Amino acid sequence: MPREREVLALIARGLANREIVAVFVVEESAIRTHAKRIFVRLNFRDRVQAVIYAYETGLT
Repeated sequence: MPREREVLALIARGLANREIVAVFVVEESAIRTHAKRIFVRLNFRDRVQAVIYAYETGLT
């Protein structure tokens, strides 16, 4: 879950999956999996909702 928080913070900063891959030096599929888990767990439809959530909760 800590990695998912980090991924969510980077999504909120506007980074694309490929840019997040460069930060963590992992496969893009790993980042997609983290993002998918975040979206399912928090019931988000898209990245916009994730960004709003991150700002409203003080993650960014």
